Amino acid sequence: MAEDLRHFLYALLLVVAGLLPIVNPVGSAPLFLAMTHGADAAARQKLALKVAVNAFVLLLGSLIFGAFVLKIFGLSVPVVQVAGGAVLCALGWKMLDEDAPPPAEAPTVSEDVVILKAFYPLTLPLTVDPGAIAVAITLGANHAHGVERIVVGFIAGILGTALIALCVWLAYRYAQRVALWLGHTRVMVVLRLSAFIVLCIGVEITWNGVKGLAAELQFAPPAAAPKAAEKAP
Repeated sequence: MAEDLRHFLYALLLVVAGLLPIVNPVGSAPLFLAMTHGADAAARQKLALKVAVNAFVLLLGSLIFGAFVLKIFGLSVPVVQVAGGAVLCALGWKMLDEDAPPPAEAPTVSEDVVILKAFYPLTLPLTVDPGAIAVAITLGANHAHGVERIVVGFIAGILGTALIALCVWLAYRYAQRVALWLGHTRVMVVLRLSAFIVLCIGVEITWNGVKGLAAELQFAPPAAAPKAAEKAP
């Protein structure tokens, strides 16, 4: 029993410590506000809950089925990093290049339009970026031995991703209050810095994927030499 509890705590801390710094809900909150500009507080609250639920499903799915899905399609983690890093770079550049919205503008975007952004781009790649997916797949690929250990690890994965989703919900739910406390000028400074950090993270993820692909090519077995043509009698 004590051994199972120790394994549960270890797996829980591994999931939270490995994924929470990469998801970074507090750092993504200013971008969440910018990408929902024009929506009212009620729509943002509903959207925060949807993004948190989507993040939970996406992270848990990557933990459990990520390696299996990649194997089915013949993909590798470096490929996911390169493709996802490029998407994240595009998102960061778009946010960095956009004009700052006026500080006092009445809501002009309907709730239905804002809700359509719940999965893309607010959940993927803003909240759960390719780096988080790659880490989740890596954590899920290290399967424990024994039925009890697998069950304990599964429960720890559910609880760990639920805690991360709770942090996402809290950060996005109260992002507007923090923005009002900071003021428009400081929010714009934080927004630009956050967009630049997203761009840098995208470049870093892409670079890690390129290095991973280069390593796979370096250590790949050489192609078999074609057989010599049989001599004609």
